[in-house]
Amino acid sequence: MPSNYPRHPLLLVDDEDSWLVSFKTTLRAKGIDNVVTENDSTNLLSRLQSQQFCAIAIDLMMPNISGEELIPQIVAQHPNIPILVVSGLNQVKSAVNCMRLGAFDFIVKTEERDTLIAAVRHAIEMFELRQENTSLRERFFKKELDHPEYFATIITQNKEMHSIFQYIEAIAETSRPVLITGESGVGKELIAKAVHDSSGRTGEFIALNIAGLDDNVVADTLFGHTKGAYTGATTPRMGLVEKAKNGTLFLDEIGDLSLASQTKLLRLLQEHEYRPLGSDMPKRSSARIIAATHQNLTELQENGKFRRDLFYRLRGHLLHIPPLRERREDLPQLIAHFLQEAENNSGKKIRSNPSELAGFLSQYAFPGNIRELQNLIFDCAGSCSSGVLETSHVQRLLTQSYDYQPDGSGSIQIEPSITFGTSLPTVKEVRAALFKEALHRSNNNQSGAAQLIGVTRQAISKFLKEQS
Repeated sequence: MPSNYPRHPLLLVDDEDSWLVSFKTTLRAKGIDNVVTENDSTNLLSRLQSQQFCAIAIDLMMPNISGEELIPQIVAQHPNIPILVVSGLNQVKSAVNCMRLGAFDFIVKTEERDTLIAAVRHAIEMFELRQENTSLRERFFKKELDHPEYFATIITQNKEMHSIFQYIEAIAETSRPVLITGESGVGKELIAKAVHDSSGRTGEFIALNIAGLDDNVVADTLFGHTKGAYTGATTPRMGLVEKAKNGTLFLDEIGDLSLASQTKLLRLLQEHEYRPLGSDMPKRSSARIIAATHQNLTELQENGKFRRDLFYRLRGHLLHIPPLRERREDLPQLIAHFLQEAENNSGKKIRSNPSELAGFLSQYAFPGNIRELQNLIFDCAGSCSSGVLETSHVQRLLTQSYDYQPDGSGSIQIEPSITFGTSLPTVKEVRAALFKEALHRSNNNQSGAAQLIGVTRQAISKFLKEQS
């Protein structure tokens, strides 16, 4: 949550000043601190004209103009603002009538404060959802991003990735959690950072990889501890939740979280509260949670290894990042980028043809995705003593003992055999079909096509001249 949550203020309308002060104090204690009060119902419509509110909690019985009279006017002029009707009495008939007039909910002042808070939170979430839907509809026809600079670190020309960027811009300003899924190495942390950058949050982006951490380490790392909380805790420690105040907390490999730690995380998401180890006093959290995993959380739920309620809490927004094998058009740019990084790290000039390398690698499955491609290019750059990186360097690493192999094989994946119909084609027809397929797979890169089928670049060039 930003420093003022929600982003647009909540408006409380009641002629009893004591109740306004009391309810506002309760809301602030629960982290809802952007609250405006109004004790004169005649001022309500003019205030709505001059300022944007996320929700209105309005008393049913007030002098001058009652809440029941104001509801249809608010609905007509500001249909996207949820209206919470507040009454001192539990009157079923009044409640039904208010809902018919367009109220979002009906709450009784004498109910438990947690019930009132839950109703307010629900109204805020509904307002944010309506804003997101409006934003998504507007962006559906837009081709350009509002802030492309927030996505500059993600190298892609892929249409699906561009759609993900547009969706991020639509949902970035809300406080709801985000769940990012995708295979290892696709760049989930970069996507999480883009969500944070797009949100306008004033706090930091804090990342934690949960894989391999036990329950005690997770709790201590996330929530911190007080002095003397356990043996060796000689000084208090601030947890990452507190460090991410007014910012974003990114939890990678959330599928590895134990059930005990899942329960603690669920409380953080539900109540926006946590307790440092050794403390009985809860602290408020203003960090937005972004979680990521390469695992299938649906299967983990079915096997009893992941809480279903936590899953639905985390997936306030869901982003699935496609693997590199579905983004082959990005290969030339990515290769050029990693070559530049290799040059900067080694301090030596490395000459190569990224398009040619991309054509050669176009049929490789890349099980390790972009991280694997980066390691591959760095590996090749370090081994080419001549300063010229060629496809032969890549092929040698792939066919030897390179860490990442395509589905256990040691070479570029190709179809295992060639089949023929009842009528055999001529050699000329086979040659033409082979050359065309090679060019198609290499994105019309002549050098890459030649490498794929074991002929010279001149042979490909001659074929193209024959076809023209």
